[in-house]
Amino acid sequence: MYPSIFATCVAEAGVTALLGTVPTRLYLFGEAPQNAAKPYAVWQTITGSPENYIGTLPDIDSYVIQIDVYADSASSSRAVAEAIRDAVEPAAHVTSWGAEDRDPSTNNYRLNFTIDWWVART
Repeated sequence: MYPSIFATCVAEAGVTALLGTVPTRLYLFGEAPQNAAKPYAVWQTITGSPENYIGTLPDIDSYVIQIDVYADSASSSRAVAEAIRDAVEPAAHVTSWGAEDRDPSTNNYRLNFTIDWWVART
């Protein structure tokens, strides 16, 4: 039912080169461990909807996914965002690049972007 973002990303060497393999530091919202090694990324569904039809059930759902990348440097956060973008674009569309900032209490660099992903119902 949900986009296969994790499976799609871990299948790409460009992502795992930056986010590791055991574990791959791409976490569902709220699941990143405290003091996770950087860089890492989290993803969450912002919104979604079925493709409704008159007289038949939906056969596909759309999702807007937000990715947040955290890193020790701006260049590292951008490299991770680029690797994730390259991994998901064959299956989804990057629709916006969000804020880049630095958290004053943790000094983490943060970059976010959104992806539109259509998932066929099986």
